[in-house]
Order: sequence, then structure tokens, then C-alpha cells
Amino acid sequence: MTDVTGTRTSDTITIGGDLTVRRLGFGAMRITGPGIWGDPPDLDEAIRVLRRAVDLGVNLIDTADSYGPQVSERLIAAALAPYPEGLVVATKGGLLRDGPNQWRPDGRPEHLRAACEGSLQRLRVETIPIYQLHRPDPTVPLAESIGALVDLHDEGKIHHLGISNVTEDQLDEATRLAPMVSVQNRYSRVDRSSQALLDRCERDGRAFLPWAPLESGRIARDPVIGQIAQAHHATPHQVAIAWLLARSPAIVPIPGTGSIAHLEENMGAAHLDLSSEELAALEASERP
Repeated sequence: MTDVTGTRTSDTITIGGDLTVRRLGFGAMRITGPGIWGDPPDLDEAIRVLRRAVDLGVNLIDTADSYGPQVSERLIAAALAPYPEGLVVATKGGLLRDGPNQWRPDGRPEHLRAACEGSLQRLRVETIPIYQLHRPDPTVPLAESIGALVDLHDEGKIHHLGISNVTEDQLDEATRLAPMVSVQNRYSRVDRSSQALLDRCERDGRAFLPWAPLESGRIARDPVIGQIAQAHHATPHQVAIAWLLARSPAIVPIPGTGSIAHLEENMGAAHLDLSSEELAALEASERP
């Protein structure tokens, strides 16, 4: 397995003009219970995972009020507050939870205000560095949802705004209302449906945070990834993350886990250099 020791401090991205982070972050969705619901099976292990991530050089953690709900944000604060200098904790609002694996958008301005206020309290901060609308609500005009976040920004409660799970048209509308420093959409080697949005982020100097970056079951069956992993004495997950890092300088992978062993495996991808031939093979091969 590729080693996790050391940190590539040169492989960074600056978000919003003033937040410089390493391009391999940590997604804190999986430090919750089954179905992203309730407490994790081992609270102490979740705390250790968060602290180990920072020890390994992570300085961007992505979370949301709906993870748990509220569990992930509380654990981040319990593990890391007061936060080390330079650590960026980004969160999201705009989804309600009715039970395990159930997600319902709520983009009403009053809900987004309450969601942001709750995140501020749980994360123990006065300003959230990056706050993303988790998903546009089809029952609420996007301008109203973004307008609520702009108000919170103007009050000093949000530093930068981002948006998640959007179409190109929705991104256009959002950016007419306020600068969006990040887009967080589903993206991986086996799901490139958001390629046009990634291209725009790269062109416009915006960070692109891919969720579901590993598509674990499908990647494990991918013979090309398997061959490359074997050649590097790495794992298929490491190759998939390394492909994302090589794919675009705008991409900031945020793989998540509740296991220290899996965390260390993921972080090892930052030290995996894929050759131009290997990258070409990944591009040319049929997606599994």
C-alpha cells in the first residue's frame, strides 16, 4: 500500500482568494451511524479519525448539518475545537432528514437561516469559512435560497458561499446573485455526468468537490484500475483518488470514512504518481 507519511504541501488550491488548502480533504459524512443517521457505532474511533486526518495534513473538512443529522458537526467540534490555524471546516444546509437514508430539500430562507445558526453553534465558530447550499429546493425559487445565504454572509456568519448538487443553469443563476467559490456534485471515474460543471470550475477558478468519489463497488471490479494498483503496490481506492487529483487542478477530493485504516489508505493517494500512459489508459478504457 502506498505510504501515508509526509505531506505534499505544494499540491494546494486557494478557494475564494484567501483559503489555501491541500487538495485532498476529508468528507465527514461517514462518521455517523448507518444510513448517515444517529451516532457512529464507535464514538471514540470517530474522534480518532478526525484527529488523525489533521495529523496527516488534511486542512479541509467537509460536513453538513444533515449528517446525522447534526452528529458530524458536533463530533468535529468535539475532536478539533479550538481549530488548528489554517483548518477550514466547510458545511452545508438545505436538506432535512426524516430517517436513515432519507433526504428532503428545504430551501426556505427561514430554514436556511436556522440551519446556519445551528451549524455555527455546533461547530463552535463565529463565521463558517465555506457554507454551501446542499441542494436546490424545487419548491422554492433559487434566488430566495441564495438571498438568505447572502444575508448571512453580509452579517459575517458566512465567509464564502458555495453550492452543491446543481445543474449548469442553476450555477448560472446562483453566480448572478453572489460569488460561488465551490461546487460540490457527484463525480468519479465511473460517473462524469458533472464534467461540464468541472470544466467551468477549472476555467473560473472555482473549487470542485466531488462527492461519491470512489464508487467503491464498481471501482473494485475495474480491471484497468486493478492493474495500475498492482503495478504501484497500491489499492484501487488510491488509484481512483490519484486519478481525480490528476484530472483537474480544480478538483478537491473529499473521501470519507469512519476507520483510521481506511483514512490512511485514502491519504496515501496523495503520494501516488500516475504516469501519462496510465492516465491515458484510464481515459481510454470503458467505464465499468
